[in-house]
Amino acid sequence: MKLLSDIGKYAQFMTKVLAKPQKWRVSGGQMIQELQDIGINSIGIVSLMSIFMGAVITLQTAANIDSPLIPAYTIGFTTRESILLEFSPTIIALILAGKVGSSIASQLGTMRITEQIDALTMMGIKSASFLVLPKIIAAVFFFPFLITWSMALGIFGGWLFGTLADVVTTTDYIDGLRFAFDPFSYTYAMIKTLAFAFLITSISAYNGFYAKGSALEVSRSATRAVVSSSIAILLSNYLITQILLL
Repeated sequence: MKLLSDIGKYAQFMTKVLAKPQKWRVSGGQMIQELQDIGINSIGIVSLMSIFMGAVITLQTAANIDSPLIPAYTIGFTTRESILLEFSPTIIALILAGKVGSSIASQLGTMRITEQIDALTMMGIKSASFLVLPKIIAAVFFFPFLITWSMALGIFGGWLFGTLADVVTTTDYIDGLRFAFDPFSYTYAMIKTLAFAFLITSISAYNGFYAKGSALEVSRSATRAVVSSSIAILLSNYLITQILLL
């Protein structure tokens, strides 16, 4: 029953969030700031994770190929498929749920317990739309670029460390990247990315927006935001895969 109540409250919250902003000029300025906070500030951790995960996938694939009948380009093929279909859109999204989600929940939770949100409401401002909508738009806009960057670095990291470890040649790796490539794999990844971007920002904002009590509740709302958005990512990942790939 509590779950159904939370879902209903979340739906009501999103109705307020998606309401037309009172001043697009102000919201536009906020979106630029959110692009910095949500997107650009995440490039570092995404880059580091992508390079080394691409390297690990390549080395693990090479280590498990123990038959001379398996072509060498399998390493590049496996790295490409793993990164495009699952690692970059899903694993990176889970990482961003921790980084971006906790930041959003903490920010809004602090504003709630310090009564800043109440002050905005008393001034006649649609606080939910004013504070949350720019975050959602910024995430939905920037996450596809971030995930595409992750894909490129993951593939590059696989090639770099694979050749340095002498487990695959450049020619074989590139042949594997080209082998049986289906452009829909990228489209599928972008669809998941947009869904995850929306879930991370909206669920995290919901938990922060309705924080109550003391500063301790802010940390609890951040924890709930990360856990809830991570579960939502995993469930939606399954549903999207079931619908699009099967």
